[in-house]
Amino acid sequence: MSTRRNTGLSAGARGTAALLCVLMTLTDIGWIIRDLNIAQHPADLWWTWLGEVRRPGEFTAWATSALDPLLVLGALAAAAAALRAASSIATGALLALASATALLRLPLLWVLGAGWLQGLQSGLTGRARLTAGAQLALAVVLAVVAAAGRRPDDSADEDLRGVTRRAYGVVHRLPDDEPDDAPGRPHKGQAGALAVLLGTAGLALAAWEVHWVLRLGWDVYRKGLLGDASVFRALLQPPVHWQMTACALLSLGAAVAALRRASWARPAALAAGALLAVQAAGVLVFAAGTGQLGQFPLLPGQARLELGTAVVVALAGAAAAVVAARPGVPDSRPEAGGALAYDASPEAERPPHAPPPPSRLPPGW
Repeated sequence: MSTRRNTGLSAGARGTAALLCVLMTLTDIGWIIRDLNIAQHPADLWWTWLGEVRRPGEFTAWATSALDPLLVLGALAAAAAALRAASSIATGALLALASATALLRLPLLWVLGAGWLQGLQSGLTGRARLTAGAQLALAVVLAVVAAAGRRPDDSADEDLRGVTRRAYGVVHRLPDDEPDDAPGRPHKGQAGALAVLLGTAGLALAAWEVHWVLRLGWDVYRKGLLGDASVFRALLQPPVHWQMTACALLSLGAAVAALRRASWARPAALAAGALLAVQAAGVLVFAAGTGQLGQFPLLPGQARLELGTAVVVALAGAAAAVVAARPGVPDSRPEAGGALAYDASPEAERPPHAPPPPSRLPPGW
């Protein structure tokens, strides 16, 4: 019998994590509402999220990108998981949200302090930088709460204490008896599918980043990685190459977690798959709106390869999200009153692995 103890998020950790997720959501929603207010038409913000360059007005800039509504949905889902889901699912959802937020907000700390943004409205970049710093701090605290707010789960012991003392041949299977099938982790086939889908998408994105480094040279590529006026689109949007690198890292990290069948692999894969699908779908929708998809055979070879990669990444991300959303290994903990026992009569069916009844029945049988 394994001596490991199951652990779960305490009630205080769950409540704190949900509150942190709500705070993240509110900060993003506030900037989305601000962008809707400065847009001449609401559709302008939508096309801006898809990559089309539309100026909102003089001396101002868009604050949000397609990542922000996705982070809002992710934070709401993580808050719901923290309050309602099993500990392994809640921990995975919280860590996935914290990792994605930290990676996507980190470069804004120096990008929003650059001198080439000083022509905007007074205090606009300062407020955006404060938002990025606050969300980064919330992500760090959220990761600490998810990692440190765990307590031993003694519910299995409580189930054992509830077994009737006089029951003969009681058989229990403790959740720790089979560590490879811990509750919540993906099944073997499910884990393999997630590893292939996310690994393929992550490696494809990483290969393109290597291609751009070799083609552009480090001096030019660094501007798209660390930020420059030539690649600036929105206040809260990371530089384009940083964003693609972050997506690749999150995808490959979730693929490795799926290969190891970690208990938090499914929510991590769901978050990575959704991020990949939204990112690649935005590229395809923009290409359709500009007529590139309709003229696909006439495009240069590299442009066709880029669109083909976007199709693969979008399909792989969507499929990974669907696979990750399927149930994992169920909790094998015996339910209350569900102990396998036989003491009603000698003819009662004997549970698996139970010893046979004695030839001479004890008193009170």
